[in-house]
Amino acid sequence: MTPPRARRGRPARVLTVAGSDSSAGAGVQADLATFAALGVFGTCALTAVTVQDTVRVRAVQCLPPRLVAAQIEAVLGDVGADAVKTGMLGESRIVSAVARALAAARVRNLVVDPVLRSTSGAMLLDHGGVRALRERLLPLARVMTPNLSEASQLAGVEAVDVRSATEAARRLLRLGARSVVVTGGHLVGEPVDVLADRRGIRRFVGRRVPAGAHGTGCVFSAALAAHLARGASLDEAVAWAKRFVERRLRRAVVLGSGRPRLDLRSPASSRRGVA
Repeated sequence: MTPPRARRGRPARVLTVAGSDSSAGAGVQADLATFAALGVFGTCALTAVTVQDTVRVRAVQCLPPRLVAAQIEAVLGDVGADAVKTGMLGESRIVSAVARALAAARVRNLVVDPVLRSTSGAMLLDHGGVRALRERLLPLARVMTPNLSEASQLAGVEAVDVRSATEAARRLLRLGARSVVVTGGHLVGEPVDVLADRRGIRRFVGRRVPAGAHGTGCVFSAALAAHLARGASLDEAVAWAKRFVERRLRRAVVLGSGRPRLDLRSPASSRRGVA
């Protein structure tokens, strides 16, 4: 099935609330590239500046919470958004400010990517922020998209296979999110994503792409938000986002001495929204 096209007259709009990745493998830079590749208009509210190369995060500087909230309010009050995704939020005060701004705007399609650590292991959300994420942001989310490690920490159960990932997803639903996708890229064998909501459990089986690239979680949640903004159902958005990541993994590029980057450059043939 072909993803729906944006409304005639203007593109679908998606706001990303996340940190900057100076190596452009993840964060706001990867989100905006994903939005462009999928034909939606991307805006951003920056939460933090990170000093990153392809090997590790060297430094992090969070922005003042007021400034983060002001960016959200400026974008939503003028451009608007058909979906919003959050990524790296850094600290509890920023999580709370973001939650207040999004609640005031009555955002419907909120995708929460609970970024807790970088690929290299650097902490990207403090302990108070994890609590604020559970209590303030998850109840606003249409869907959250933790990986196995994030699901384990947030749900309090070790997610190491499909069965335990399913249990983690069920526990996360009880925290208030309307739906949860535990991404399975780090599973041994087939990468199975587990989607849980009030309708039950669905599993999305993909094909293993041995690229080991940086930023796959950011790109998945950005693609999911883009498809929701274009009018897709949640199940369709999950399937198409997974397919988008797999295709881009096959074209991952090595830049520098660290992990490969997903190639998010969009050829003209990708207008259908999944290439």
